Amino acid sequence: MSTPVPDVRMSPAAAVGLVASREISTRVQSKAFRVATVVMLLLIVVGIVLIKLISGGGDGADSKVGVTAATAGFSAPLKASGQAVDETIETTQVADEAAGRAKLADGSLDALLTGDGKSVHVQVKKDLDGKLANVLQLVARQVALDQQITALGGNPAQFESAVASAKFVEDPPLEEPYDYNGQQLVLGIVAGILIYLSLMINGQTVAQGVVEEKTSRVVELLLSTIKPWQLMAGKVLGIGVVGLIQMLVIGVGGVVTGLATGTLTISVSAAVGTIVWLVVWYLLGFFMYSIVFAALGALVSRQEDVGGATMPALMFVIAGYVVGISVLPSDPGNTFVEVLSVIPVFSPTLMPMRLAMGGVPVWEAVVSVGLVVLMIPGLIWLAARIYRNAVMRTGAKVKLRDALRAA
Repeated sequence: MSTPVPDVRMSPAAAVGLVASREISTRVQSKAFRVATVVMLLLIVVGIVLIKLISGGGDGADSKVGVTAATAGFSAPLKASGQAVDETIETTQVADEAAGRAKLADGSLDALLTGDGKSVHVQVKKDLDGKLANVLQLVARQVALDQQITALGGNPAQFESAVASAKFVEDPPLEEPYDYNGQQLVLGIVAGILIYLSLMINGQTVAQGVVEEKTSRVVELLLSTIKPWQLMAGKVLGIGVVGLIQMLVIGVGGVVTGLATGTLTISVSAAVGTIVWLVVWYLLGFFMYSIVFAALGALVSRQEDVGGATMPALMFVIAGYVVGISVLPSDPGNTFVEVLSVIPVFSPTLMPMRLAMGGVPVWEAVVSVGLVVLMIPGLIWLAARIYRNAVMRTGAKVKLRDALRAA
């Protein structure tokens, strides 16, 4: 009686896990990975500390203006006009015009008001600041108006009081506006940059790894044991985990530094929420794009051809990132960006920016995540077909059309 031979074939999950664990151990132990992670973390930490030092080093005044005894009456109107245009003006009375010019020369003053006080005359060291010029123009108009009121027998003080008390009545808005916090805007941009860099670096790493194994003929040995889609899935999963580790180290380190130094004053829950969404969108974006990168990398046999092969997919990543950093800081509620952020190819870079800034309806976040999740299985099927038909073909670049229709 013959003894039955045990089935020693690996299950698909075991095969994918084996390839993934090899990628993780190899890349985490590499010096390049450690150095890159430490450098990016240091850049984030140093940037936060510099922001704290710069923001904490100011004296609160945008412009320092000197006044003489004759022009001292302009101090109050100057400060009031500055507040109207969000400009903080600090006035300092000098002994005379000669003393004021000396302070202009040594940089103690930005401007000096001269003359007899009946009209606005200003002197600067070299150039007059644009915002300060606007404030002085408002003061000059107020002086001229007061003089005309006095000439007509009126009381300028009563006139100004009546004008100041006049207010318009604002009816309730049709939709409740969202108050975007400045720090949330910064967090959103940082989140977008991290996602963008991760997709660019780790996505390209997937394509380069495919070409490396293809040119070294290692892929032939591997495919004699496991199926092509298992090799592709394991490589994507392994590099994705490595990228996630890097993302968490940088993201957590940056948020902890910001909270510890007081640079970030938002709530801990908001900061944690940003990190959670960052991880979610990194995973979704990476798996969506890296599957495509793996397939496109299988079309070529030389490392120098990887960039050209993956460029069509990279253009979507770059476009979403550029639109986000150029539009959202000045217009967080932009409708065009809202629409793009729900489209799967743009969601990984745009939606995390919007979520970090706040004000995103729940349904938009759910729809954007759902569309990407639904798209990934289709991409896996398509990429697996391309990978299977192209990864064993060396030499000239395999045309995408040929890879799709090959048996």
